[in-house]
Amino acid sequence: MNTLLTRTRSSRRTQRTRHTRHIWPNWQALATLSALLLLWELAVRLVGIREFLLPAPSKVVAQFAAQPGYLLAQSLDTLRTTMLGYALALLLGVAAAIGIVYSRLLDRTLYSLLVALNAVPKVALAPLFVIWMGTGAAPKVAIAMLIAIFPILIDTVLGLRSTDPDMLDMARVNQASRASMLWKIRFPNALPSIFAGMKVGVSFALVGTIVGEFVAGESGLGHVILVAQGSFDTPTVFVALGLLCALGVALFKGIELVETRCLCWHASQRDKPAMEV
Repeated sequence: MNTLLTRTRSSRRTQRTRHTRHIWPNWQALATLSALLLLWELAVRLVGIREFLLPAPSKVVAQFAAQPGYLLAQSLDTLRTTMLGYALALLLGVAAAIGIVYSRLLDRTLYSLLVALNAVPKVALAPLFVIWMGTGAAPKVAIAMLIAIFPILIDTVLGLRSTDPDMLDMARVNQASRASMLWKIRFPNALPSIFAGMKVGVSFALVGTIVGEFVAGESGLGHVILVAQGSFDTPTVFVALGLLCALGVALFKGIELVETRCLCWHASQRDKPAMEV
């Protein structure tokens, strides 16, 4: 009985330790951010930097407090465009990767063409989407999708091709269909690579949305930055940048949370809380 109680207490202590180790880095990041903001505030006040060059954090917060409804509405518009472009990139990227892995013709043609297209700066293509699609949501979604699709596609192809050949040979011996091997062997094995591409892709989708809002948008945080820059409203520019940072972190952490749930069986996730110190 005493041994059982000792083991139970030890297990609870270990869980508390892991939970503390998991949370502590977040507090470290918050403390670092707070210190940087404090130094920024002091530097602006002591040096006397002009507001249109570098506003103090207190001025940025005051600017957000002056029009929170408008800024949050623009943030939601940017978020909607980002998620739509990202969803299209994920759907098309994974579908194209499956086709490339299973078709030599697509591997030799489509994959090579996409790799060549990836070398072209996507920002330079933004004006073309405006010519083809006009202004509004369509060109912004297209640019976000185009920028986000490449890391998803490339990492998915890499993951699907990295399946253990012995597992595939065993499945063929047992007369498993190609569809069965894809969904039961290749796809689960490729999930770590797919999620790696998804985390990079979601950040790229946000970048693509902002580029689209710069050149074709009539709303969104990119449009807010463009208008504020034209009137030297630097505090509003910093507010929009802060909201973009918050959106980027939230999207990345959201994908990371889904990854943790889907890959709880994988070694990279199983010991993650204990390793974060």
